[in-house]
Amino acid sequence: MIEIRNISKTFYQKKQSFKALDQVSLNIEKGDIVGIIGFSGAGKSTLIRTVNLLERPDEGQIIINGKDFTQLSSKQLAEERKKIGMIFQHFNLLSSRTVFDNVALPLELDRLSKEQIHKKVYELLKIVGLEDKANDYPKSLSGGQKQRVAIARALANDPHLLLCDEATSALDPVTTQSILQLLRDINQRLGITILLITHEMEVIKTVCNHVAVIDHGKLLAKGTLSEIISNRENPVIRQFINSDIMILPQELTRRIQKEPQDGLFPLVELELNANISVEEILSTLHHQYNIPCKLLKAEVEYFGNSNFGKLLLQLQGKTEENQQAIYYFNQNKIQNTVKGYA
Repeated sequence: MIEIRNISKTFYQKKQSFKALDQVSLNIEKGDIVGIIGFSGAGKSTLIRTVNLLERPDEGQIIINGKDFTQLSSKQLAEERKKIGMIFQHFNLLSSRTVFDNVALPLELDRLSKEQIHKKVYELLKIVGLEDKANDYPKSLSGGQKQRVAIARALANDPHLLLCDEATSALDPVTTQSILQLLRDINQRLGITILLITHEMEVIKTVCNHVAVIDHGKLLAKGTLSEIISNRENPVIRQFINSDIMILPQELTRRIQKEPQDGLFPLVELELNANISVEEILSTLHHQYNIPCKLLKAEVEYFGNSNFGKLLLQLQGKTEENQQAIYYFNQNKIQNTVKGYA
């Protein structure tokens, strides 16, 4: 449905050039939810703005439903943009208009009748759960409610594509989850393709089917969530995956020694990959190597049939046996770190 082909974009400021996008290519299937993740300044916002040509690329093509947007006239482009909704971080609601009137604005510009507008607006407000707020003004709404109004407005022209530019960055975690659930519901109920950008891995995990990682204007990786999380080679991807540090129990922290001593056993932090399960690790240590061990903490997430996350094990065998366990981890490419001895 959407083909981004070899897009490049350079900005110039005070005789200096900055390449925001460098030969970026990405295909997005109809009805998919695709997340583009990257740190600040990576080129995420520039990329999403090239999709509807709010930023015209220096080179490359944006092809949507078989039409090359870079070749359209201004009039043709304006017509095609009506079928692309956009949601921004800061809502961009008109404070002088009610919730109803904010949602109605695109329909008014399209010169629909009052009856058509009234019917459509209340349908949209029902979808986003704000039927009772139709006559309220934005100043009386919470952040999450404002974003729901913005989503309803973005849906006014029955778009086939929804672009979300850091749509949850200004919201608290609970509200973020409710907005992401609303987007998934819209995707499933209306079949709208969603392309969103974010710097938060939790957003990607919650709502996206496919992921693209961008850094310094280059697309580093693209694929399913499991494929991206399994990619340990690139340091940028690794930073996103490992951003959550395992916090050890306070009681255990006080007892940890940095050096091995008689009567103390190694505490090993394992980073799981998609190729091996928690159950398989514990079973192998117990049954194949006969190494007694204690599972102290686990932070594990499952995506399909794959699990990712971290384990904290205390290996309680003899020194040689514990070394065998470390060898087993290394052989199976399970990243492991001895955190101390207790």
